[in-house]
Amino acid sequence: MSTTHVLSLPLSSGSPTSRARRSVLRPVRCSSERQALFNRIAPVYDNFVIFQLNDLLSLGQHRIWKRMAVSWSGAKIGDCVLDLCCGSGDLAFLLSEKVGSDGNVTGLDFSKEQLSIAASRQQLLSKKCYKNIEWVEGDALNLPFPNGYFDAITMGYGLRNVVDKRKALQEIYRVLKAGSRVSILDFNKSSQPVTTFIQDWMIDNVVVPVATSYGLQEEYIYLKSSIREFLTGKELENLALEIGFSKGRHYEIGGGLMGNLVAIR
Repeated sequence: MSTTHVLSLPLSSGSPTSRARRSVLRPVRCSSERQALFNRIAPVYDNFVIFQLNDLLSLGQHRIWKRMAVSWSGAKIGDCVLDLCCGSGDLAFLLSEKVGSDGNVTGLDFSKEQLSIAASRQQLLSKKCYKNIEWVEGDALNLPFPNGYFDAITMGYGLRNVVDKRKALQEIYRVLKAGSRVSILDFNKSSQPVTTFIQDWMIDNVVVPVATSYGLQEEYIYLKSSIREFLTGKELENLALEIGFSKGRHYEIGGGLMGNLVAIR
């Protein structure tokens, strides 16, 4: 089942993103179960996941991985960029620093609660360039932007959760400018049994127990199955090429526990 919501988050008038949304405003369709899950996580997401779970799971390395993902996107000063499935905004803030005050950053997510946290963080953080970020409630499978609109796109821990990965990549391809890149960071589905064993052990013995202490056991048990149902790095590369990207390269990072797909339109 899917639910339909109309894009309603206000954007500053006159911005490129505002103009794009007015011209292509469409209903948002998404998995109601997955949307509900991320809405439930949102009230504790900022403190829990970012400052505790991610640091504990990665020994702080997740901050490096996210900077790598943004760097691989090729975003530069003055660019118009998109952070897809932005959650509470980690990659969007890093993109903002890359494109500067003359650039534009759009953070899109289907969870209104997550976007509210991102907007609150934007108000609390004092960097001038963060004023260039706009938050959009939308669907990764039906992006409300015209063709060839963005200079760079990032997606952090989102592709694994969309119900149709091919369609998500097709939409990314559609709204990306020719010659530009998408950088997609996520858990790696390894073909190496040892790496898979370590990954499963960490989820069972670190992630879920810590989540349980916050009353979020059910929300985080899904991680292992979502990785199992995900695509391997080679499969992601092949899918990108099938869709039309000129190049696709998947990098294993974090000892093979994480991966980053970089594809050029």
